[in-house]
Amino acid sequence: MFTGLVRGFGEVVSLAPKPGGAVLGVKAEAFAAEAAPGDSIAVNGACLTVTGKKGGVLAFDLSGETLKSTILGGLKPGEKVNLEPALRASDQLGGHMVTGHVDATGRVRSRQQMGETVKITIEAPPLVLDYLVPKGSVAVDGISLTVVEVLAGAFTIVIIPHTLANTTIGFKAPGAAVNLESDIIGKYVAKFVARQGKDSSGGLLMKALGEAGFIKG
Repeated sequence: MFTGLVRGFGEVVSLAPKPGGAVLGVKAEAFAAEAAPGDSIAVNGACLTVTGKKGGVLAFDLSGETLKSTILGGLKPGEKVNLEPALRASDQLGGHMVTGHVDATGRVRSRQQMGETVKITIEAPPLVLDYLVPKGSVAVDGISLTVVEVLAGAFTIVIIPHTLANTTIGFKAPGAAVNLESDIIGKYVAKFVARQGKDSSGGLLMKALGEAGFIKG
């Protein structure tokens, strides 16, 4: 489990294919000092397991599913990535609950400077958009961000200077791909409501929620 509060940058040093996947090497001296094989670290929002380390370089095994479902397979040596170690029981939950299980990839449609902040529009598939609401949370490359608008085929976010300077979103140009993870709570609520709608025993509850204006359809 993660919070979506990026703790620093790593630098890709290698991405070597292997049967069924690949091995990703990331230079991250500040993280390598405390990391051990078996530890979980979110790399651009994807939960990965440390499989080895040499000096300040951490190694991660990427499965075929990870390569298919995230942007990690397209990383190049020298590219920066967001890093966040797994949440500890004593840590503050400053962002929102992020699992590190990427739902889909999206693409930056546009960037608009608004004073010191930047408004970014990101194209996303229904798999992500169906769980987004204005003022709700979304993880973009592992960064906990607030949704401003939900549009047809996209959503918008506004990025403050600190986030621009300390995460990869600061240099993602239009056309750049990003990892997306919608709020896990929204997924559970949506599944519960869908099941109640199909279950006759939940009919009275669904009727009451509809009459109160909480649900439509």
